[in-house]
Amino acid sequence: MDNRPVGIYDSGIGGLTGLRALRQLLPGESFVFFSDSGRMPYGPRPREELRTIARQDMDFLAQFHVKAILAACGTISSAARPVLAAYPVPAFGVVDPALDALCAVPGDRPLGVIATAASIDSGEFTDALRSRCPGREIIGVPCPEFAPIIEAGHISPGDPLLRDCVARTLEGIRGVEFGALLLGCTHYGIIEDAIRDYLGPDAPLLSASECAARALRDYLVQNDLTGGEPGGLRFFVSGDRAAFERFAGPYLECGPVHAEPAPLMEL
Repeated sequence: MDNRPVGIYDSGIGGLTGLRALRQLLPGESFVFFSDSGRMPYGPRPREELRTIARQDMDFLAQFHVKAILAACGTISSAARPVLAAYPVPAFGVVDPALDALCAVPGDRPLGVIATAASIDSGEFTDALRSRCPGREIIGVPCPEFAPIIEAGHISPGDPLLRDCVARTLEGIRGVEFGALLLGCTHYGIIEDAIRDYLGPDAPLLSASECAARALRDYLVQNDLTGGEPGGLRFFVSGDRAAFERFAGPYLECGPVHAEPAPLMEL
């Protein structure tokens, strides 16, 4: 038994999809969550900046003696994979578990990925899928507007701004019969209902957050690192703490959330 907490970080509220999945899978764990919203969005940043951010965010979490770290961010996971692999604390991204899940989808229908522009441009999702699934059509769609509109609070499926944004962004893949369509940015799970409303109720959506949460759960179980003191949650936010608190409590169904201030780190 290991009661050290698990660390999770993201550029905003999107990583809460990973935290929610982990709390369901690992009810005996404590968590430290870092929302680096003061520097969001990560998506448009160049690769070297993203790698620096990844190191800084993990260094911040490491001071709380975490036993593992989840980079609950598709952009970081795709652009900073070498940084995660070399970090002294076991660090997980959302790319590799999602690729494993996508490649396991049977049949010959196309496999799709929607993610930030940085994730799609890096090719970490699409190039890897083409290599691992030769002959299968791979479709990648950059969605640069999704994370900012979610962070701005437009998350209801009926929100006109969100509906217009989803339609404008995903128009090119509406009607495509996917084997699976990956929500490659953790923010996108928050608007899954709006995406499904536009693409159709039978759209085979796959969550990168849930794939990563299962992979981290398996690592802790296999290495006898699971904890036995459930319920510990600690939040740090580098941006608007009040906005984070308003969303996090209801989304996690954990009651009122108190977020502590985190430094706005310089690159």
